Amino acid sequence: MSLRRRALDILLIASPADKAQAARALLDAAGATATLHSEDLGAVIAPTEAEQALMPGRPERPALVSATQVPSRSPFTQEGRAALLHAICHIEFNAINLALDAVWRFPGMPQAYYLDWLRVAAEEALHFSLLRSHLQTLGHDYGDFDAHDGLWTMCEKTQDDILARMALVPRTLEARGLDATPLIQDKLRRAGDLRAVEILDVILRDEVGHVAIGNHWFRHLCDARGLEATAIYPGLVKQYEAPRLKPPFNEAARRAAGFTEAEMAWLLGLD
Repeated sequence: MSLRRRALDILLIASPADKAQAARALLDAAGATATLHSEDLGAVIAPTEAEQALMPGRPERPALVSATQVPSRSPFTQEGRAALLHAICHIEFNAINLALDAVWRFPGMPQAYYLDWLRVAAEEALHFSLLRSHLQTLGHDYGDFDAHDGLWTMCEKTQDDILARMALVPRTLEARGLDATPLIQDKLRRAGDLRAVEILDVILRDEVGHVAIGNHWFRHLCDARGLEATAIYPGLVKQYEAPRLKPPFNEAARRAAGFTEAEMAWLLGLD
């Protein structure tokens, strides 16, 4: 079975623990084979109707509600801190799905593209597992709090255009984590949860790399289509109704992830 088809099969797994374990094993398999066959790279994979109905695989809980219905809770109580970490855990679970979807859905990309997103899926699986384990020390588990589905919604919106996917998922929605994480860490540090701060250090380090991967492949696709990356991005934001991000921005992390000065100026409203 091809690695890309296996990525789809893992995407359909409902159990978070099983999905995380399988995503990490798939990267090991890719490393062992060293190369993906050309027929695997170019194959169009057509899920059955039953598979499409199950996509993405996820447990019955958490209940999915609109973002406005997810309550904001203080991290200075154990319950509130658990709710905050649960929200981040849910983001990381969705991020596994997003990376796997990027592998199976889009044929005809260079081998490095698929290996990049397999690595992202494996690292997101690690993040999810670290957060879930810590959440359990607080007397809770993944699924105990309501969550929203904004990341996967954008994944569905961009399913027919890989350029839009690269522009609006890793380098827009996921890049918000670069901005938010230091602020969340400050709250958790003041709440005395140093283990959570350590986990978020790992996540922030890896997410700089993930956003950089999104930036790289977005620019690769723009070059292939004869488009100027900075010029086309605002139109994609409008077309797909992506959020226009607001400061404060983690400018150092964004620059480390490959955002150009022109892109930073647009974000900051200076263009």
